[in-house]
Amino acid sequence: MNYRMIAYTIGRILLIIAAAMFIPMLLSVYYGEEIVLSYLIPIIISVFCGSITSFRMPENKSFYVREGMVIVGLGWILISVIGALPFYMSGQIPKYIDCFFETVSGFTTTGSTILGNVEQMSKSLLFWRSFTHWLGGMGVLVFALAIFSSKDTRATYMMRAEMPGPIVGKFASKWQFTVRVLYLTYIALTVLEIIFLIFGGMPLFDSIVHTFGTAGTGGFGIKNASIAYYNSAYIDYVIAVFMMLFGVNFNIYYLLLIRKFSQIKGNDEVKWYVCIMLCSSLIIAINILPMYNNFNEAFRSSFFQVSSIMTTTGYATADFTLWPMMSQIILVMLMIVGASAGSTGGGLKVVRVVILARTAKQAVRKAASPRSIFSVKTDGKKVDDQTVHGVLAYFVLYVIFAGVSILLVSFDNKDFATTVTSVIATMNNIGPGLGKVGPTGNFADFSMLSKFVMCIGMLVGRLEFYPILVLCSAYMWKKS
Repeated sequence: MNYRMIAYTIGRILLIIAAAMFIPMLLSVYYGEEIVLSYLIPIIISVFCGSITSFRMPENKSFYVREGMVIVGLGWILISVIGALPFYMSGQIPKYIDCFFETVSGFTTTGSTILGNVEQMSKSLLFWRSFTHWLGGMGVLVFALAIFSSKDTRATYMMRAEMPGPIVGKFASKWQFTVRVLYLTYIALTVLEIIFLIFGGMPLFDSIVHTFGTAGTGGFGIKNASIAYYNSAYIDYVIAVFMMLFGVNFNIYYLLLIRKFSQIKGNDEVKWYVCIMLCSSLIIAINILPMYNNFNEAFRSSFFQVSSIMTTTGYATADFTLWPMMSQIILVMLMIVGASAGSTGGGLKVVRVVILARTAKQAVRKAASPRSIFSVKTDGKKVDDQTVHGVLAYFVLYVIFAGVSILLVSFDNKDFATTVTSVIATMNNIGPGLGKVGPTGNFADFSMLSKFVMCIGMLVGRLEFYPILVLCSAYMWKKS
């Protein structure tokens, strides 16, 4: 294990976080808020720690998969610890565990909150909450590496450890170029959504923070009523469509740019992603139609909520806990399925669900015809055994972790829907669940133990287990 290289890289990450916190600090000055020190002190801490650990590049530059895993796991924990300080030092969130919960929820693009009245928060802190979504969407550490020297080869291992999904497509000859293309696409879509929202009459500040939440598929709002506050069909559809776009594998946008339409047409994940979203929206719209004046209103509400839940964003225009049970069950299933691999969304990922379903199908066929040879295919190509085994291993870890987390959270004696969906909502980086953690509720009433469990759930959900598990593995810390 190359400890010096790990410390050096994490030091660079801390400098990036210090630079990021400088933006809300300027906003606090602009709005005349008396919480400038709440940003300045964490910035000084980040710069000091980052400078002493990354002052000089180590002579031994060897950097492999386990170093990448350790940096991603440890890096996300440290940025959450430091990122929570502005909330705590401002006094607007009195308990540090709540500050940590809110920050982890931000960086992991979960959107679960302990705030009962978000409108009482300072504007600069509201900006920082949503900005953590944008930073965490494509990966905080990969973002930092994207601005390093083009000769830096660490992006290869960092991207594999931080980008969500079982398959990370490398469409360029250099990982550095790959990361930059992804971020240019990310920034372009972000700017485009801000323009569309401003055009629809949303104030500039509101447009920016809601776009951050959409782009990172996080869902932190600045109004107690979330998006329903604006009561605008135009705004609802703009945000719903952009949530859907940010839930697509970003490699697809690169294929669009180079006009490889045949590869997009043959992409199974895109087909299933769009099909699941539209079919779910239609079924729920029909199911909730008696609660609305006409089908247009029902579909508008249904499509927005399906897009929000499936992409694991978490914005709301309606209290879906009041919808018929079938609609609620569909939404819970969408929470688990999630968005596409290589997107900013969470959940199992559509491609994993497809591979799991096809693996089960081939197992049944194999049982009926033992001598026959069957293979799992996606996009018309055979999925290698390593990927299939990786998907199965991930699913086993997912089930075990979810079960243990639900058991631990159950000590709080909440109702069944609240207990189960609070874990599902945080572990899948969604935000709201059902019951007391629905779109009109929050996570404030949970115990410190439950909040800590859910923080771990948000981290393992966003980083997909392995970087966090590596930190707990004695084998990975051996020198050889």
